[in-house]
Amino acid sequence: MSDGERERAKRNKTITLSEAERTEYRSRLISLDAPTKAEQLLDRTICQNLFEAIDYLPDAFVDLLFIDPPYNLTKNFNGKTFNRMNHREYAEWLDGWFAKLMRILKPDATVYVCGDWRSSHSIFEVASNYLNVINRITWEREKGRGALSNWKNASEDIWHCTKSADYKFYVDRVKLKRKVIAPYRTAQGAPKDWNEASDGKYRLTHPSNLWTDLTVPFWSMPENTDHPTQKPEKLLAKIILASSDERDVVFDPFGGAGTTAVVAKKLNRRYVSVEIDETYCCLAEKRLRMAERDASIQGYSNGVFWERNTFPRIGQDRR
Repeated sequence: MSDGERERAKRNKTITLSEAERTEYRSRLISLDAPTKAEQLLDRTICQNLFEAIDYLPDAFVDLLFIDPPYNLTKNFNGKTFNRMNHREYAEWLDGWFAKLMRILKPDATVYVCGDWRSSHSIFEVASNYLNVINRITWEREKGRGALSNWKNASEDIWHCTKSADYKFYVDRVKLKRKVIAPYRTAQGAPKDWNEASDGKYRLTHPSNLWTDLTVPFWSMPENTDHPTQKPEKLLAKIILASSDERDVVFDPFGGAGTTAVVAKKLNRRYVSVEIDETYCCLAEKRLRMAERDASIQGYSNGVFWERNTFPRIGQDRR
């Protein structure tokens, strides 16, 4: 979308593209028409249908695979409509590309797959045929429409899978900093399992598979784009920090507006992204350029994740 297509409020921070930016970022995109070596793909955005690119990807080059496919809903993505299927058809669609992605994984690779309540059981069914499914994360999407005859749909799932029993997981990198409600003390009066500082009383807690500290990107957040299903940078930061090391390769086959690639870059990982829509690819490239100037991740600071809206005395919850 060019800047002139929609008039936005002055405080609206949504990332858009001018025609000059489209031309510039389009020139950085690549597509594949022959088998390609990993070094030719690293830190690049592949603008192509995954089904056309998948057979040209190299073997065993991915450390962390993050998959955020279209959920089993009828949804418009910049003029391209994904149509809802029945359960069996959706599972077959997943399996058609999921099986082919297995060969690009390193032996100790980790895979995360996103879904909602409709698609989640199909994802589990397909993923468990090829990987070890070790957990299901449920995260609160606080945005969403209310319903008069049903429960408000305000959560999504992420299936945590591994290629083998040998995999990376770094719990100390993803602890959550929570305010202490009932601050217990030792007999000597010292804080017990919490810290007291000038900005309040906090405890570092182990991360669970229930995430309630995320904010879905919206117009006042500088990471926001017009992509209809954009994931928060904070969500990707949790996953990337927990399951990869610096310079590891993070691969996203449904790259959207580039959140996975952007966070990988901010956290000093290599990235490869595939996305069919050119506008989203160009937005990803613009965000990658912006990340060179600002590597902050909203809600993540000093090596810990903060609960939503608790970063002390600063107007925005930022790194």
